[in-house]
Amino acid sequence: MTQPTVIFFGLDRGGPPKVFLRTLLYCTAKRGRVIETMFVRVRRSESSQTFNVWVYGEHTLARGSGIYVGLEGLVCNHHFLMPKDGTQFEFLPGEYNIEVYASIVGNKKPQLLYRTQLFLSEHQAQALKDGESGVYFDWGADSGKYHGHVDKRPKSLPTTGI
Repeated sequence: MTQPTVIFFGLDRGGPPKVFLRTLLYCTAKRGRVIETMFVRVRRSESSQTFNVWVYGEHTLARGSGIYVGLEGLVCNHHFLMPKDGTQFEFLPGEYNIEVYASIVGNKKPQLLYRTQLFLSEHQAQALKDGESGVYFDWGADSGKYHGHVDKRPKSLPTTGI
């Protein structure tokens, strides 16, 4: 996958925590590959949380259950939610390690596609508690790092509603 242009931390419609990113998935194999599922692992200090409910698309969202990625690639929005198993998670201030994995047909283990570090400030973490704000980390090509800012949820960003 390519460098995501944006990574988002927030709540899905004021509900469960969500990680969102926009990227291009591509394949160098002539016949392409099929991704069965994707997930994001978020780590802060000693805590780790897997966001394994994958939803993707542009304006119409679909629950991830297999997509074909050919030579031309596939660019779209990817939403990752927590499982509904009673697990509680809160975005607290600190350094986060983000890892994006894909389970590819024919592979026994999920493949790490991308890894980065993000820093969530005290101000940004506090803003997330209102349920209406999110923290957007925009990629700065010149600086080679993500720059985070708080913003109210725009109406154009699809929510999963799952």
